[in-house]
Amino acid sequence: MSETTTSPAAEGAGGPPSEVAAPHRYTAALAADIEARWQDFWESAGTYEAPNPSGDLAGDSALTARPKKFIMDMFPYPSGAGLHVGHPLGFIATDVYARHQRMTGHNVLHTLGFDAFGLPAEQYAVQTGTHPRVSTEANIVNMRRQLRRLGLGHDQRRSVETIDPAYYKWTQWIFLQIFNSWYDPEADAARPIDTLVAQFEAGTRPTPDGRPWGELDAAEKAGVLGEYRLAYASDAPVNWCPGLGTVLANEEVTAEGRSERGNFPVFKSKLRQWNMRITAYADRLLDDLDALDWPEAIKLQQRNWIGRSEGARVDFPVGDDKITVFTTRQDTLFGATYMVLAPEHELVAGNGNGSIVPAAWPEGTHEVWTGGHATPGDAVAAYRKQAAAKSDVERQAEAKDKTGVFTGAFATNPVSGAQVPVFIADYVLMGYGTGAIMAVPAHDSRDFAFARAFELPMRCVVQPSDDRGTDPATWDDAFASYDAKLVNSSGAEISLDGLGVVEAKAKITDWLADRGIGEGTVNFRLRDWLFSRQRYWGEPFPIVYDEDGVAHALPASMLPLELPEVEDYSPRTFDPDDADTRPETPLSRNEDWVDVELDLGDGNGVKRYRRETNTMPNWAGSCWYEMRYLDPTNADAMVDPGIEQYWMGPREGQPSGGVDLYVGGAEHAVLHLLYARFWSKVLHDLGHISSSEPFHKLYNQGMIQAFVYRDSRGIAVAAAEVEERDGAYYYQGEKVSRVLGKMGKSLKNAVTPDEICVEYGADTLRLYEMAMGPLDVSRPWDTRAVVGQYRLLQRLWRNVVDEATGEVTVVDTEPDEATLRALHKAIDGVTQDMANLRFNTAIAKVTELNNHLTKTTGPVSRTVAERLVLLVAPLAPHIAEELWRKLGHADTVVHADFPVADPAYVVDETVTCVVQIKGKVKARLEVAPSVSDADLEAAALAEPAVVAALGGAGIRKVIVRAPKLVNIVPA
Repeated sequence: MSETTTSPAAEGAGGPPSEVAAPHRYTAALAADIEARWQDFWESAGTYEAPNPSGDLAGDSALTARPKKFIMDMFPYPSGAGLHVGHPLGFIATDVYARHQRMTGHNVLHTLGFDAFGLPAEQYAVQTGTHPRVSTEANIVNMRRQLRRLGLGHDQRRSVETIDPAYYKWTQWIFLQIFNSWYDPEADAARPIDTLVAQFEAGTRPTPDGRPWGELDAAEKAGVLGEYRLAYASDAPVNWCPGLGTVLANEEVTAEGRSERGNFPVFKSKLRQWNMRITAYADRLLDDLDALDWPEAIKLQQRNWIGRSEGARVDFPVGDDKITVFTTRQDTLFGATYMVLAPEHELVAGNGNGSIVPAAWPEGTHEVWTGGHATPGDAVAAYRKQAAAKSDVERQAEAKDKTGVFTGAFATNPVSGAQVPVFIADYVLMGYGTGAIMAVPAHDSRDFAFARAFELPMRCVVQPSDDRGTDPATWDDAFASYDAKLVNSSGAEISLDGLGVVEAKAKITDWLADRGIGEGTVNFRLRDWLFSRQRYWGEPFPIVYDEDGVAHALPASMLPLELPEVEDYSPRTFDPDDADTRPETPLSRNEDWVDVELDLGDGNGVKRYRRETNTMPNWAGSCWYEMRYLDPTNADAMVDPGIEQYWMGPREGQPSGGVDLYVGGAEHAVLHLLYARFWSKVLHDLGHISSSEPFHKLYNQGMIQAFVYRDSRGIAVAAAEVEERDGAYYYQGEKVSRVLGKMGKSLKNAVTPDEICVEYGADTLRLYEMAMGPLDVSRPWDTRAVVGQYRLLQRLWRNVVDEATGEVTVVDTEPDEATLRALHKAIDGVTQDMANLRFNTAIAKVTELNNHLTKTTGPVSRTVAERLVLLVAPLAPHIAEELWRKLGHADTVVHADFPVADPAYVVDETVTCVVQIKGKVKARLEVAPSVSDADLEAAALAEPAVVAALGGAGIRKVIVRAPKLVNIVPA
């Protein structure tokens, strides 16, 4: 069909085409009408509602006849700023994929909820006095409106909000399952805590002090079980942020040692906090990555974060105590000439009054070891305070000046018997190993630098492979090698001299184990998950404490434990630089809620208890939301087992089960994704779900970026008001700089989807975001380029509808062969692109087909028009529905069959064969793709140009690579 005539403005370069043309032209106004009508239709008809199995799945023939597909986006947070055009990129992509899956016969579950607890709403409440629920729910309403306008095909019946008590009832229930569980190494799985109690009662597992279980009082029993529970409270080093008044997870602290939110200083401090024993699952979290269809970069991040390393535990006696270290180089034990503890280590904790810190400096203590302090206690206390002001990253960074202080204590090297001084230094962290190291300065660069700074002895125990000799005093740096032989490593009971590293490791490990002073072990970088927050806006812990301080779980009948009303939503904040302060939570101020009398159903009747006044972190609700999508209204269970098995259970190619496609940002690699995997494994072990992994296939979408314009002060200015002149950029007459960065309200470069929908329509926005480039690559937003996809839809409309009359123009005649080939090649290409999330190339193929029809003389064949509409339907569903209805179909296009390509038309009718003589092209032949070698050779030799080029010369050899090449070698 030929193009209709439009005004010059209609085809102009900037902005949408002029809307002064024919009355039935596809315009922004018509798009808005079409989109609103079809969105209302989909909602009223329940078009996107995915049925669940009922009862015996085998009896659900309508379901079992179709394969299922569970597609998810990462949980969005309902920001008060609403969406900008960067936010829906992943949402549109999963919607396109879900629509294609429906059209290829799948029962598709696709919905979206809101991860609505967290600090932003609480900070807004502190500033305005507005209850966090009020502002959060208002934000959700606005976000739902924006998402609906994009035509996203979500099953709204399944949408959840983490702040809904009916939802967080089950978050609390899951916490109690974890609290009431322990990790059984023999079963390599979590088991109910009652099975551990039974072992203690039967005497098959001894208590720590050997007393019978029945002789322990309630507090003692609770203390023993707390060492095993998967959710436990302990006094542990935490990231204390006085400026926010709360404790932060490691992942919420920047590399500069400041809070992600507010940029306040963060200090190391010991507080009683709830933790999740995720370390018990370290091996399984590592091993099970292999079966997941995830980007290798994300797997690598998780492997590095878990950080598995094999080595040995070694005990160094110190007075009546001992220092335990973990080392991967136990073969160098003879070279350990001093020890270093983390400043937070329990043996020096308590401001210098720890168990190994003496009252006075030992006689002859080197002046440089004391830090200028009169006593070891003073030195340790001062250094611990100094170290608390640094982040872990700062402490681990290579620094020219090594800092530390002598504790005044000496430990005994267990192989040599030598007395080695014990220091504290900030380059040793409590978060790795045991928080203590044996320093072998001759063979570790950091230890070497520390030893030089503090004039400590060094001993070479690994033979250098260069000519430096074996006296470290003459070296410029340490010598490290895993291939060299051991030297200077002989004692009264064992000698490692002459052995290689592997043999020496094995020998010393056995020697340590035989004497009960060490053993081979595996260590992990992963630490237990800090699970407490000193905030109001989070899930309350379903835990109460009795008068002895023993924690008790609330019975399930008391869930949900809802948040009470409070007058002040903020935790008490302090001087940001005062590391010695302690948190005070908003919940602790509501004494009527905190102090309660309850009958917990444990046979003890009504007793007085005190509630836990911390709340769960904002990660809690997102650890399991995929399961609630499956069965969101179930009041009796987190999810019905049969429903979970249907949507997420293990199956061929997915041995661990999980969501079929999960799309979101790569920034959650070691936070949400690791936590969710942990919760799934615990729930799987306890028999609540069949899937041991939450997400089988993960896809990380890129980011939509935008130009940020800054004035001479470095302040961002409104991007929409910036003018470009002669390659420079000006804001209100002042020249400004331009860099590509994030899009956001604070950078004054945000473009809302509402703006684009008003100017062009939602289908145009959808197409533009999908056409900008590969989904997993970041790309810059350019509002001026949106018009290209708008014109594509206008041409599509014109190929079906007469702009003057509004009548359908297609004809019931068969298309010509060229059009059939263009059609089926497009179908074949789009089908492959949809399956592989290559939406930008799918749009290119649709555009190519549509342009072919536009250039064709006469009206479009109905056969071609209908299939073109079906190809467009996942990408631009509103215009597809409208055209599908105009083409005479009563049913929605959402559930129509996606077209299937005819292979006969996908293969090119002819291909070009190059004929060469002595490597030079002499002719080109158009031949059938299926031509045989013999026929192709005959055709090439008969070609007049080839005959002339040979000039009667004989032929020594003909090389044929049908159908594209013939190479003739003359005699």
